[in-house]
Amino acid sequence: MSSIVLAVLLGAAIVNASPSLNARQSITALTTSQIDAFTPYTYYASAGHCTNTQTLAWNCGTNCNANPGFKPVASGGNGDSVQYCTNPSEILPLVTDADILRTSLDSTLFPGISSSVGVHQGFKDAQASTATDVLAAVKSAMSTHSATSVTMVGHSLGAAISLLDSVYLPLWLPKGTTFRTIGYGLPRVGNQDFANYIDANVHLTHINNKEDPIPIVPGDESEHDGPYNGVEMGC
Repeated sequence: MSSIVLAVLLGAAIVNASPSLNARQSITALTTSQIDAFTPYTYYASAGHCTNTQTLAWNCGTNCNANPGFKPVASGGNGDSVQYCTNPSEILPLVTDADILRTSLDSTLFPGISSSVGVHQGFKDAQASTATDVLAAVKSAMSTHSATSVTMVGHSLGAAISLLDSVYLPLWLPKGTTFRTIGYGLPRVGNQDFANYIDANVHLTHINNKEDPIPIVPGDESEHDGPYNGVEMGC
């Protein structure tokens, strides 16, 4: 069985003061081998700080060299209106991060998803801007490599887009395809109905730095407590 990795090559800047933390479950230490299993995906996510030209050629230095067998199919973004990373010097990505108005998912991209499933407008727009291109690239990669498994990886804003892709792609890819999502610094993407959908349908692992405020923003008290019920790793 072959698999492909969809690396959402995006990052995000800090845009809000940290809201107060609620109590979390007790901490269980992972073994070294369990941690090491995520190392390749960490490098994929880190490659999001490189330009689309570098990632398409897979010559971005350490982050690319760590996964030498990876064969890019497509890479895009300009760091501004269509993002490949978020840098404080870029204005539009920060606007996207700050746009926290909740809205239903687009029924054209997400047919059959309840209108009660709400997500933040900025995340929705960022995912929608490349959704069909991403789908076409994934279909091409699956056909070329006879793949039946798709792994989505992203950091911060990229993790939010990866999570939305985790809802989007299964609606359009062949039945029997298996999906996995690994998000680093995953923010709160939507409301409680969205979180419930993720818990019921997405194989999710989110990895957070406990001093990173992004996983608890937006800080609207009406939002779900987050993160989701997938495996959560903190460091």
